[in-house]
Amino acid sequence: MGRATARAPMVKPEALKAPLFRLLVDQLEVDGRRVILDLGAASTPMLSLLGRFRCRVEIADVACDGGIERLNAEAPADVLVANAESLLPGHRADDDAVDFVFCWDLPNYLKPAGLSALMSAIAARARPGALAHAFIVYSERSMPDRPGRFVPAEDLKLVNRGRPTAEIKAPRYSPEDLGRIMGRFAIDRAMLLANGMQEFLFRLQT
Repeated sequence: MGRATARAPMVKPEALKAPLFRLLVDQLEVDGRRVILDLGAASTPMLSLLGRFRCRVEIADVACDGGIERLNAEAPADVLVANAESLLPGHRADDDAVDFVFCWDLPNYLKPAGLSALMSAIAARARPGALAHAFIVYSERSMPDRPGRFVPAEDLKLVNRGRPTAEIKAPRYSPEDLGRIMGRFAIDRAMLLANGMQEFLFRLQT
């Protein structure tokens, strides 16, 4: 019988301090009812956190079932917007317009045309002044081959529980790129994080 191969120890994901995410949560503490559109997968820790506040959470999970591929298709702009519409919850009454959008690191996985189409579809569901939160790969030239799965940890830090299988080239969108790509969502604030990513808040313009 051959010698058993020792397994590598499991590495606990590092908790990331994300001040702009915390800012949004702090607003939930003091504001009235909010509608949140989460573009990532549902997670019990995130739903438990948001369940403490007066808000409704809509889960889109855009990366599931080929959503990224549909947004990155070589197609006319109107087709991409239609693809984006099909990935999002249906339109709601004005009282239920979206206030906050959690994009996480999804924008890094979309081509400019697909990201523009997605943000256009979101803008149609959001109230003026709505805020979109995102992580953009900034200093690294590569990134995991699939979007992360961010869940809240102690002190409102975030842990990425995603399970990538490889590394791919990062688009490294600059603030100037994002200013063109994000449509009616303009950069409101930006911070460089300890992991080399930039954290952004984008505000929907009227």
